[in-house]
Amino acid sequence: MAALRFAAPSDVTRSWTHPSPPWMQRAGHAVLAGGGVWLVDPPDGDGLDAGIAELDAPVRGVLQLLDRHPRDCAALAERLSVPLHVVPLGSGHGLPFEVVPMWHLPVWKEDALWIAESGTLIVPEALVGAPDFAAPGERVGVHPMRRLLPPSVLKRFAGDVEHLLLGHGDALHGDAARAAVRDALGGSRRRLPRLLAAQLTRAARGRFRG
Repeated sequence: MAALRFAAPSDVTRSWTHPSPPWMQRAGHAVLAGGGVWLVDPPDGDGLDAGIAELDAPVRGVLQLLDRHPRDCAALAERLSVPLHVVPLGSGHGLPFEVVPMWHLPVWKEDALWIAESGTLIVPEALVGAPDFAAPGERVGVHPMRRLLPPSVLKRFAGDVEHLLLGHGDALHGDAARAAVRDALGGSRRRLPRLLAAQLTRAARGRFRG
């Protein structure tokens, strides 16, 4: 099993990235909410159980927030004997956080999560931190396929975010998290030409072959 790379912890989160494929930086998260731990879009690997245990609370469930992020959600829910919640979560989910619908289309179903008690915003795909998805110079950017229609619903959280957890790339905390949300949404359309040029260069070099 692959060794996971854990990011710097916070008091309410543990975040990690899977090493394969390296350019994608597939990230999973364990977050505290409502007295329990919730796993979000988790890829499994060495060190996962120990990382979750550091939060010192029972695991209550596994969430798949993007339709194309099955990752190891089902296998972990079965192994840990907890429910699996799959996008779209809907309004009657009974979970201890706010579900923020992003896109519910036949080819793209995505929900974000907002945990007000800790200021934790979890965005599986609309915002990305892996460098190959962002425009040059961006720490976090809007997903390439959403640049022309950025997720403006996230603007209301920008001033209150303490922990920004993404489906691709490292977690950000504090001022860095707030600045990243504002910058990503504010520069989405303006930086699209720069992003497309960079991705064409990467494709020509075979960068996206994993």
